[in-house]
Amino acid sequence: MSTPPPDPSSLPIFTAYPTSDDPEQTVVRRPAHALAGPIDESTTPRGPAAAPVVPHPPTVPVAPPVAPPAPVPSSWPAGGHPAPVAPQRAMPANGTVPPQMPPQMPPQTPTQGTAHDATRATGRADFLAQPRGVDWKQVAEFRGLASTRLAERLGEDRGKDLEAERELGRAIIQEILDDAAADLLHDGRAAWSIEHQRVLAKAIHDSLFGLGRLQPLVDADDVENIIISPHDNAWVEKTTGELVKVEPVADSDQELRENLAFIATRSDSNARSFSPASPHLHMRLDDGSRLAAASWVTANTSVVIRRHRMRKVGLDRLVELGMMSAVQASFLRAAVRAKKSIVVAGPQGAGKTTIVRALCAEIPRYEQIGTFETEFELHLHELPEVHDVVHAWEARPGSGEIGADGRQAGEFTLDEAIYNSFRFNLSRQIVGEVRGKEVWAMIKAMESGAGSISTTHAANGSGAIRKLVTCAMEAGPHVTRELATSKLAETVDLVVQVGLQTRPLDATGTRWQRDRWVSEIVHIAPGEEAVGYATTHVFTPNPQGGPAVPGTMPEELRDLERFGFDLTSYLVEGAQQGGLR
Repeated sequence: MSTPPPDPSSLPIFTAYPTSDDPEQTVVRRPAHALAGPIDESTTPRGPAAAPVVPHPPTVPVAPPVAPPAPVPSSWPAGGHPAPVAPQRAMPANGTVPPQMPPQMPPQTPTQGTAHDATRATGRADFLAQPRGVDWKQVAEFRGLASTRLAERLGEDRGKDLEAERELGRAIIQEILDDAAADLLHDGRAAWSIEHQRVLAKAIHDSLFGLGRLQPLVDADDVENIIISPHDNAWVEKTTGELVKVEPVADSDQELRENLAFIATRSDSNARSFSPASPHLHMRLDDGSRLAAASWVTANTSVVIRRHRMRKVGLDRLVELGMMSAVQASFLRAAVRAKKSIVVAGPQGAGKTTIVRALCAEIPRYEQIGTFETEFELHLHELPEVHDVVHAWEARPGSGEIGADGRQAGEFTLDEAIYNSFRFNLSRQIVGEVRGKEVWAMIKAMESGAGSISTTHAANGSGAIRKLVTCAMEAGPHVTRELATSKLAETVDLVVQVGLQTRPLDATGTRWQRDRWVSEIVHIAPGEEAVGYATTHVFTPNPQGGPAVPGTMPEELRDLERFGFDLTSYLVEGAQQGGLR
């Protein structure tokens, strides 16, 4: 066997690791060892007659790549590394043989000091900076091996200490790479460069604990939505509303499905199934993002990841962003303080959840709030500086066979959550998105306590009520149209409609801009028998586009002036717009 270089742990795979924004605070993380790092391409195979290998100087020479490599993340995930060990081959814990390595990839030069580092410093992402020279099939094999070893070593302790689990995962990944590097030398093949090992380790870690090839997009500070359909057609929507096409995140639909299935089953508290038997996936990711995916029943695998960037937001901020006028903000602020029940409606992706957060920010902080959602999206319980007491309920799908009661084991519905919340002395009940018969949970919330808020999908304000009536009738034949209509007319005070418009930014078709604003505010009241309710446009659509303009103020809403509503500005603006009736 050839003589290993002295102290291989002094040759770190991942070079410098920044621990703060101050360059002087940068430290070096040392992995277990890296046999491939200090040995050049003339390495002789192991054997009794192998000549000793002369160690390189501290700086390892790297051959220039054929093409400039794309920037890669500049650090191994946060956390320590295992102590150095003797450079020897280790067999997998389960006794399997490590996968065969592909031919040598072109070495990559370190990316420190590149434009990508400057991009990271500004908090923005280079969306096309997927790591180059990575064999993602190999990453998937290593991830599977690492997952098996991790499960074997943790046993029943899995999920008890997530940080310790990640630390053990880093050590296991390092072991796997060390074994693979030793195999390369044993077979007489060219060694990996230090940079390639670093990039490969980061990819394995992201696949094991993160979202794999999706992770760079999720880590970008200015990404709000990620849209994929099919695997090679990926887009991101930025917080500015800009829609940009980005590099594919999978080489095939099969790879994308396998990655989603692994992500879905990994969580101990929020695990889901994604398979031909369960072709739809809806789950909350560890960072609070919402993931929705479908396959097998769709033409291609489709994925949407919604990231909640504007968690702490108020009405004044929405005025600054152009989503509503100052007069609209004054009206809605007074409506919340007067405990009017509000439904926020609009198309998908219009910003309904953001407006609900802004409305909730106007609730006095001493009031106790309950939130009821299929997946946590409002995150009011994570804003103690805004709300003192928030009880957050999350529905849970069942699993397995349907029981005698017609339900799967473990199922927990929004109706049950609303019923159980009546003992919690809530001042407000905030029901998340209404898509079907859960509208009865919203109606119960609005009947049991004033000032409830909810969301639904609708094309316009009046259509929102018709949509909710249809949803209510899905509960069963016992719910007639007349019953649903009368209940909604009695409980809903206002419908806030959000408009969404998409326009091109250039002629390439790869950059678009999405603009959002409050396009209508409609007052709902019991009405004539034929319809069952009456609607009044307090703010009517602006013919020139943008936030709605003042319309007709019902007498029952004029008392909002004592809750801070600027009625004078409303009347003046209405007269200027010519929309006051």
